[in-house]
Amino acid sequence: MGDSGKAVFLSYAREDIAAARRIADALRAFGVEVWFDQEELRGGDAWDAKIRGQIRACALFVPLVSQHTQERSEGYFRREWRLAVDRTLDMVAGVAFIVPVVIDDTAENSSAVPEEFLRYQWTRLPHGVPTPQFVEQVKRLLEAPRSPGQSGGLGSHSPPIYGAEATPLQKRRSAPLALVGAVVAIAFLVIAYFALRPRTAKITATPANSPSAAAKPPMDLAAAKSIAVLPFTNMSDDKDSGFFADGVHEDILTSLYLIP
Repeated sequence: MGDSGKAVFLSYAREDIAAARRIADALRAFGVEVWFDQEELRGGDAWDAKIRGQIRACALFVPLVSQHTQERSEGYFRREWRLAVDRTLDMVAGVAFIVPVVIDDTAENSSAVPEEFLRYQWTRLPHGVPTPQFVEQVKRLLEAPRSPGQSGGLGSHSPPIYGAEATPLQKRRSAPLALVGAVVAIAFLVIAYFALRPRTAKITATPANSPSAAAKPPMDLAAAKSIAVLPFTNMSDDKDSGFFADGVHEDILTSLYLIP
């Protein structure tokens, strides 16, 4: 069986066995020990005990998420997922253990997986075709010290690698908020400029009886200082943050109105 402390356990729905085999073959080709039921011989107390023992002993747990797992509300793979989550209860926070892999276009924010899976970095391998970067990252995690703060990257809370489209949910919401913050900062800089710049201008005295002075119309000071504030548009994917744009527009109009 080899060194169980360096083994990878693949968990998958039986419809995804071809994708699981491709991932297993690629990892094994680079010397990684992989556990998965490639013969689909499932059933019996001895087999169940073996699976439980492997999940307790493996170094990385790799659940394959797909449309097939979405469609199946029951399946032994869900028991495997629960066993892996239960094991994390005994682990220090920050240790890389669960490495969710999506093999199709299933979105993580709507996937039928344990909530614990969403705390880890997801990786996309379409049709279960592993990339060299994925294999290298798995090997790096297996060779890294098993302690918190030592296992960034795949399976942890760090940024995604090789364009894996595996952004955590928290990061999705931070982008529109950062954009709104930048817009607000720029808007208030514009307001401060118009509010603080000198409002007096040097006027050349003209005799009262001068014909030219009587012919010139008075300067429209309001037109000289006019500024148009167009409505802000929410350009982010998160439509729920649209009210930020409306609030910024109203705040700017109010602040400009108070400028003498």
